[in-house]
Amino acid sequence: MRILSPIIRYYDRRFAATLIAVLLYAVNSTVGAAQTPELILPRHRLLPAELAVIVNDRDPLSVQIGDYYRRVRGIPAGNLLHVRFTPGRARMPRSEFGPLYAALQRETPAGIQAYAITWAAPYRVDCMSITAALSFGFDQAYCSRRRCAATRHNPYFASASSAPWDDYGVRPSMALAATGFDQAKALIDRGIQSDGAQPGGTAYLVSTSDKARNVRAADYPAIAARMADWIDSEIVQAEGIQDRTDVLFYFTGKVRVPHLDSLQFVPGAIADHLTSAGGRLTDSRQMSALRWLEAGATGSYGTVVEPCNVRGKFPHPGLLMEAYGAGRTLLEAYWQSVQQPGEGIFIGDPLAAPYDGYRLERDGERLLLTTRVLRPGTYRLFHATDPVGPFHAVPGLLEVGYHQQHFVLPDIEGGNYLKLERR
Repeated sequence: MRILSPIIRYYDRRFAATLIAVLLYAVNSTVGAAQTPELILPRHRLLPAELAVIVNDRDPLSVQIGDYYRRVRGIPAGNLLHVRFTPGRARMPRSEFGPLYAALQRETPAGIQAYAITWAAPYRVDCMSITAALSFGFDQAYCSRRRCAATRHNPYFASASSAPWDDYGVRPSMALAATGFDQAKALIDRGIQSDGAQPGGTAYLVSTSDKARNVRAADYPAIAARMADWIDSEIVQAEGIQDRTDVLFYFTGKVRVPHLDSLQFVPGAIADHLTSAGGRLTDSRQMSALRWLEAGATGSYGTVVEPCNVRGKFPHPGLLMEAYGAGRTLLEAYWQSVQQPGEGIFIGDPLAAPYDGYRLERDGERLLLTTRVLRPGTYRLFHATDPVGPFHAVPGLLEVGYHQQHFVLPDIEGGNYLKLERR
């Protein structure tokens, strides 16, 4: 079996690179049938049970989307939260939002780390986006006090936390935004299809002639270099790409993005364009971020009030690609990539996670692990005969480097279940 490099070996500091090999037997008691152990990975992402779905009971489409999403994503029924307000308006006044938000805080079950909302409008609360207002509560510090001014920073920015409420007191929010159920269902189904698929595809970093909206292009060379062993990237000097069948990421700056109907997006794909009104989902004078989802992307972002071209108010492509490629959900990766999200709305399937999971294979007397979710650092391996334990430590440590994906683990007698914990 050909092993991709680089490989990090689980090693015993006392006995160098010695691997312990034993014969495992299947749980179904088939004598002599070796079973590949199950592996419990360290916590690294938001789980369905930690997401609350908010539906507007006065909006039949919202209710339909929420019911479908909760069911197919395996979200507990108790995580479905109900609000009532007039649907379809672009803007909700803060006077109306305040009591709604207070009620949600009272009704949100313990352990909920994030929200999914199920409407495209309203997309803003006065000067804030609806997703920011639900995440932070309405706070004018997250709005520009003067034209082009910076706003309060996101405490979740560039974080590796998978528990933002516990760690920062923030429940990041994302809108399952659509103007019809067929569109919403297609979006959700793409997200589910992407889960753990480990897709190929390309990140297109598109540098346009629109100087004001092309400000992120200054980072493209560094991003492409950093992602070289993580996500395939291509810097394109053009007004847009066309006739591509492998779009995994698409970042650009343009009032309207051409040729979307010629593209094929990989399930789980993320795409956004830096412009002033992309987050005005239902009445934008520019290109609404909804157009990305309708074209086949699984997540997007846009601003709901004038942000100017302040880079911190838009996703940082490198941070987004890094986090998403490490197995985090779309919601986590997107929120961790925007420094000043108060004026921006996040849309898509919050739980899509194309790079989650692992593959564990036997190769003679060793176990070959492939996963992208281990952060750089030192890990200890534990084994047990039952998934609830007791777990026993294996001598030695696993050292994980930057962007490492391939590892060799010892085959442990009685190790029907293995667990990795970060030290």
